[in-house]
Amino acid sequence: MLSRVADNLYWFSRYVRRAENTARLVGVGSQLQLDMPRSVRFAWRPMIDTVGAGECFERCYPETAEAAGDADVIRFLLLDERNPSSLRTSVDSAREILRSIRDTLPQDVWEAINDLHLYIDAQGERSLSRRYRLEFLQRIVDGCLKVSGLLSANVSRDIGYQFLRLGTGLEQADMTTRIMDAGASGLVTPRNEDDREAFQNMQWMSVLRSLAGYQMFRRHVRQRVTAELALRFLLQNNEFPRSVHFCLSRVQSVLPTMPPRPGVDRHLNRLIGLTRNADPAVLAARNPAQFMDQIQVHLGALHDAIAEGYFHG
Repeated sequence: MLSRVADNLYWFSRYVRRAENTARLVGVGSQLQLDMPRSVRFAWRPMIDTVGAGECFERCYPETAEAAGDADVIRFLLLDERNPSSLRTSVDSAREILRSIRDTLPQDVWEAINDLHLYIDAQGERSLSRRYRLEFLQRIVDGCLKVSGLLSANVSRDIGYQFLRLGTGLEQADMTTRIMDAGASGLVTPRNEDDREAFQNMQWMSVLRSLAGYQMFRRHVRQRVTAELALRFLLQNNEFPRSVHFCLSRVQSVLPTMPPRPGVDRHLNRLIGLTRNADPAVLAARNPAQFMDQIQVHLGALHDAIAEGYFHG
C-alpha cells in the first residue's frame, strides 16, 4: 500500500473519532449544567485548555478569552473553522481525505460523512442554544458511530483496515484522557466546601455517561461512582472499549500485522506501562490533570513514531 493512502486512512479514522469525542466532550459540560443546582458556579473556560487550544481561543476571542461564556466556547469547539480540532474542522477534514481515497472505502461511508457535513452546515447554529444542543450532539455521535459501524462491517481486513484501527485506537485513547481531564479540571465550583466531594462525584458520573460507560461501570464495579473508581475504570479496564488500556491494547494487537518498526513498539510499551502502573487512588487525591497531560505527551510521541515509521520514513 502507498504510504500516502495509509496516511490518509489513519487520519480519516482519527478525524471521525475526534469529531465523535468532541461532541461527547461538549456533552459533559452541557449535561453538568443541567444536573447542577443554580447555586453552583460552572466555568466553560477549562474545557478549552483540556483540548490544548487555549492559545488559539485567545487569538480568536481576545475580548472574552478569560471570562468566556458557554456560547463562545461552544462555537469554538463545535463550529469555528479557525480551531483545527473543532467538530466542523474534523468532519470537513475527514470528508476531504475521503475525496482522495473514495475507491478505497465503501460508497456508504462517503454518504454518511457527507450527511454529517451537511447536517453541521444546516443545524450547527442551533447547537449554541441550550434547548437544542444535546439533540445536535447526539445526532453527531450517532452519525460518527454509523461511519465506524460501516467500516467495521464492510471493509476487508487488509493492511488498509489495520491503519484504520491504528488511528481509531490512538485517537480514542487521547480523547478519553481529554474527557477525563475535563471532568477533573474544575468545571464546577461549589460555594460550600463541604459539597465538593458530592459535586466531584457528579462530574465523574457525567464523564462516564459522555463516554457511554456509565452502565458498563455499574456492571463491572458495582459501587457508587467516585473519582478513584471512575479513574480506574476509564484508565485500566481491559474490557471497556473506550478505556485507555483497551485502546492501547488494540493498537498493540494491530502492530504484528504490519511491517515491524521497533521505535513504535518501544513508545507503545512505555505508554502501556505508564497506564498500567498508575495508582487511581493517588490520582484522585491529587489533580489527575497532570497525569492526563503526561499520557497525552506520550501519545504524541507514539504518533510521531508511527508517522516516521510508516508514512514519512
